[in-house]
Amino acid sequence: MAKANYQDEYQIRLEKLKKIRAARINPYPERFEKKHNVSEILGFKLGAKVQTAGRLLTIRGMGKIIFCHILDITGRIQLVLKEDEVGKENFKIFSQIFDPGDFIGVVGEVFKTQKGELSILIKTYQFLGKAFRPMPEKWHGLKDMELKYRQRYLDLIANNETYQRFLFRSELIKTLREFYWQNGFIEIETPILVNNPSGALAKPFKTHYEALDLDVYLRIAPETYLKEAIIGGFEKIFEIGRCFRNEGMDPSHLQDFTLAEHYVAYWNFEDNMKFTEELFVYLLKKLFGKTKLTIKDQSGKEQEIDFKPPWPKASFVELIKKESRLDLDKFETAEKLRAAIIAKKIKIDGIEKLGRGNLIDALYKTVCRDKITPPTFVLYQPADLSPLARKNDQNPEIVDRFQLVISGWEIVNAYSELVDPIDQKERFAKQAKAKATGDAEAHGKDDEFVLALEHGAPPISGWGMGLDRLVTLLTKQNNLRDVVLFPLLRPEK
Repeated sequence: MAKANYQDEYQIRLEKLKKIRAARINPYPERFEKKHNVSEILGFKLGAKVQTAGRLLTIRGMGKIIFCHILDITGRIQLVLKEDEVGKENFKIFSQIFDPGDFIGVVGEVFKTQKGELSILIKTYQFLGKAFRPMPEKWHGLKDMELKYRQRYLDLIANNETYQRFLFRSELIKTLREFYWQNGFIEIETPILVNNPSGALAKPFKTHYEALDLDVYLRIAPETYLKEAIIGGFEKIFEIGRCFRNEGMDPSHLQDFTLAEHYVAYWNFEDNMKFTEELFVYLLKKLFGKTKLTIKDQSGKEQEIDFKPPWPKASFVELIKKESRLDLDKFETAEKLRAAIIAKKIKIDGIEKLGRGNLIDALYKTVCRDKITPPTFVLYQPADLSPLARKNDQNPEIVDRFQLVISGWEIVNAYSELVDPIDQKERFAKQAKAKATGDAEAHGKDDEFVLALEHGAPPISGWGMGLDRLVTLLTKQNNLRDVVLFPLLRPEK
């Protein structure tokens, strides 16, 4: 619709609002008793009495009869308004005040038109809400990607696939909670505003707490608080919530995202690998009825993946050695590793500012991760990369940790937790030194967490899964924004 015509339409609808009020009709009534959804009505027998409501999609007049379609959360159905059924005056008012996009409530009965379309013959109607702006592209679907993100409500109205995707997201989270509950987990909540941005290697968001006149951070992960809950006596706990990392944005990264984390006393990372396989089988069978799915990799290519366990395992260090010809054991400092990466002409953004841990992580993501297709456990990351993970008993240079990678997407990160307070304090000091020399994503000190560990902790294994990434993968999207209902955008000028 041209801009001038769009404005004309807006003014016409404003004038109709005056007619509505002049007819003593409330354009925004407080409620309507909706007894039946559209999907229910579509299964009713002819002659059934119905009472429903929804948004008008189309209005088409033919003399003394008007054909409409309405949409609700479950589907669409045709409405038929006949002058001899509702009366001459009500028929006239309907034609004068309703537009596509308006909300309507109707009482009627199920019948079939001469063309055989199951419809509702309106006996009475009620105006339920005026739309001043026309709907996108006459309901043929919204195509503008930025408009989809900025005005998601239009995307939901115009594209049923979008609505189904977010319904799937809700079902996945519900099913995930069900699996936790069935396995004896307790859901708890931890703070979002924190004094120490602990729990991951990431740059935090900073804000100011007016009541305390104190600078605080948005959490980058709930990890340390969840482990403190284990120290306090909980044994199997989980949390699903928003986390925030003030770093780059790309199709597989958002600064605010939803993370599921759980922690179990007396488990190690191998217990969590087994649990992960069981969890995915449960999720996929409940949501899809099978474990073999077609998904997209990060390049957009579709491929069939079988999630049936057992899944392959691969060494983190060996993967890097295979793809880059660099043996990490030979480069004990960030300076030496950086020089070797540059000599191999491997390009890493911000390479000069990265400490050894984040440098190794960036190298892995650059040369290895995108090449992993089936669900794969990537094991035994270097200790520099994992300041909260327990060192391996046979090789203290690595930690007992795994990442689950599927078609180049890192979906799960888990490890046996470091519960030795002396070792933890030393590693925090090393991370703080890296941060002081320019590594913005290095882990800072967390003296409160060390204090908690000093009171004693059992063996623990922790686990985190990015829900946005999982939904993106399972719904065959290319960008995390497509599975976040209202992603943050720059404000329009």
